[in-house]
Amino acid sequence: MSWNTDPRTSQPKRTPRKSRGSRRKPKPKRAGTWRPPLGPRTDPDLLRNVVSGVLVVDKPVGLTSHDVVQIIRRGTGIRRSGHTGTLDPRASGVLVVLLGPAVRLSEWVASSDKRYMATLRLGTATDTYDAEGRVTDQQPCPDITEAQFRALLEQFVGEIEQVPPPYSAVRVKGKRAYDLARKGQKVDLKPRKIHVYSLELLEWAPPEVVLDVHCSSGTYVRSLAHDIGRALGCGAHLVGLRRTQSGRFTLRDAVPLARLQEAFVAGDWYKYLLPAADALPDWPLVELNADEVDKVRHGHSLPSRWEGLPSDQLLRAVSDQGDLVAIMVYDPEQGVLKPRKVFFVT
Repeated sequence: MSWNTDPRTSQPKRTPRKSRGSRRKPKPKRAGTWRPPLGPRTDPDLLRNVVSGVLVVDKPVGLTSHDVVQIIRRGTGIRRSGHTGTLDPRASGVLVVLLGPAVRLSEWVASSDKRYMATLRLGTATDTYDAEGRVTDQQPCPDITEAQFRALLEQFVGEIEQVPPPYSAVRVKGKRAYDLARKGQKVDLKPRKIHVYSLELLEWAPPEVVLDVHCSSGTYVRSLAHDIGRALGCGAHLVGLRRTQSGRFTLRDAVPLARLQEAFVAGDWYKYLLPAADALPDWPLVELNADEVDKVRHGHSLPSRWEGLPSDQLLRAVSDQGDLVAIMVYDPEQGVLKPRKVFFVT
C-alpha cells in the first residue's frame, strides 16, 4: 500500500496497489460430479423448468428400474423424472422414462399395453415364480406335442383373472406382499382382471419354451408362467424376460443404457430425447398458434375444431414447434376444449 493525505481530514489514507490477481488455486473438481455443460440448451434453470420429453432405455439385466432413473437424473441434472412401468432386475428391455414436466403424463403412459419375450422352464415350480426362488415342486414334463401346447396357451388369451405372485410389490393391508412373504407369512392376494391380447409360441425346446406375450398393463408374466405350468400339471417358472414394447415404443426406439451414459459424458444426450407428445400417439393432436398457447397456459378454453368427438375425449395440444402445451378435454355441451393439464407455462 502507498500513503497520501486526505484533504478532508488531513489524515493519511491508503491507496491500494493495482491488483495482481488472486493467488488462490482453483479447487480441483471431484470425480463423478459431472454436470451438463452450460449453454443455451443446458442452463440448469432450463433443465429443471423447460426440458420435457421421453427417454426410451434398453435396460440391462442386473439393475432395478429405479437404478436406471437415478443414473438418468445424475446424467441429465433433471431430478424430476420417473419410469412408467417397473422391470424386475432379472428382466431387460424397453423402459420408458419421462423427464421434466412430461412426468405428469405418467398416469396415461404407464397404463399402455406391454409386449414381452418370455422364457419358461417346464417341470419346476418356485415360490417366487422365477429362477430366484425356492423350488416348491418338481415333476417330469408331460408327453405333450408342440401343437397340444399351442392349444393349451389359448385358454390364457383374452380377458382373464390373474393372481399376482406372493413376491410382488402389491400392498396387503399397507405392507408390500414381498415383505410379508420373506417373513414366512402367508400372502393372500386377490385375483385381478388382465387382458392377454396374444400368446405366441416362438420356440419349442422342452423343458424350455419361449413365448411372445402381448398384454395389458399390470400383467405379471411370472404369474402367467406359473399358471401355464399348473395347467400342464408339472409346474413351470420364468427364467428369462425381455420387454420388447411399451405402448408405442419398441426396442428400435430404445437406446442401450451404456450408450446413454456415454452421451451424458459427451454432453449430447439430447439426441436421444423424444418429444413428450410422442408418448401418446393415438390421441388426437391439435396445433395451437401463439395466441392460443397464451390462452391455454392461463387456463382458458378454446373453441373445438372438430365435430362428433366423444364426450371427455382427451387431446394433445402442441405449439407450432411441436412442444406439448397441454392435455385438453372435449366438452360437447359447450363445444370447447378445456385444459386438463398444462405443461408449457413459459
